[in-house]
Amino acid sequence: MSTPYPFTAIVGQEAMKRAMVLTAIDPGIGGVLVFGDRGTGKSTAVRGLANLLPPIRAIAGCPVHSPDEAEIPAWAEVKDRRLIDMPTPVVDLPLGATEDRVVGALDIERALTRGEKAFEPGLLARANRGYLYIDEVNLLEDHIVDLLLDVAQSGINVIEREGLSISHPARFVLVGSGNPEEGELRPQLLDRFGLSVEVRSPADIETRIEVIRRRDGYERDPVAFLKTWRRKELALRRKILAARDLLPEVVANDTILRDCAEICIALGSDGLRGELTLLRAARALAAFESKPGVTRAELRAVAPMALSHRLRRDPLDEAGSGIRVERSLEETFG
Repeated sequence: MSTPYPFTAIVGQEAMKRAMVLTAIDPGIGGVLVFGDRGTGKSTAVRGLANLLPPIRAIAGCPVHSPDEAEIPAWAEVKDRRLIDMPTPVVDLPLGATEDRVVGALDIERALTRGEKAFEPGLLARANRGYLYIDEVNLLEDHIVDLLLDVAQSGINVIEREGLSISHPARFVLVGSGNPEEGELRPQLLDRFGLSVEVRSPADIETRIEVIRRRDGYERDPVAFLKTWRRKELALRRKILAARDLLPEVVANDTILRDCAEICIALGSDGLRGELTLLRAARALAAFESKPGVTRAELRAVAPMALSHRLRRDPLDEAGSGIRVERSLEETFG
């Protein structure tokens, strides 16, 4: 299996890379929704970031990558209990996946051959402690998306069918991508993603040349290319790990909380998920920049990705959602 393309070698797409780094610092921010053109590095970024992160410690034979024996699910028959280092999981969820394949189901072969009821884990078990990537998420069946978002929010997958009552941890970062021209997600589903960014193919010649140059270098000699970018990869890894350690100590005072509320009220976003996501993303960015507290600079930086997908449509305002967020920031902050 070849090593994924380095995350730090991706040209441009700064908003997408920032959103993914923030979820690596604080997975509680929620998933990332990336809408835009094909071939703009969406899946490359997910795999590159997962490969950049340090390995996770897990029980070798555990289907949900439990970090120690005490957390192995009761239903799992684990023979290999060695503690090993393994790469952060990245699991693809194909469009045609059935609910049984996603959440898990009765092991039919075992039921027929041995007459025993046993659980066969699904994609959510494999994605635990990692990333679940869905390309063309806007084309996925609504009930599957609902299920995924509920599990991503709770961190627990519960299966009750055919006389089985099973649960297991399912803590993962959900990354969805798609082309808005092929269909849109329902507003209530959009709201459940923590961050949302739009990506576009680069329009200038020099940027496109650099993309071609780097990709060609990677495909011609992957070992040399990875060696060239190793220092930057390790530097970003250290910065993410330092931010994780600093995150619990980052302060957000009452002024910042008021700013979060005022921005969301000005935008007319429903509920409080917008404020909470805005605050968590701003705190993660402050930790990434080694700051002891959140300032308006962090709010300004993350507000478009935390709020643009939560706006109600205004038929009298033809401005894009990102522009509406920027306009509200100017009106609120001056």
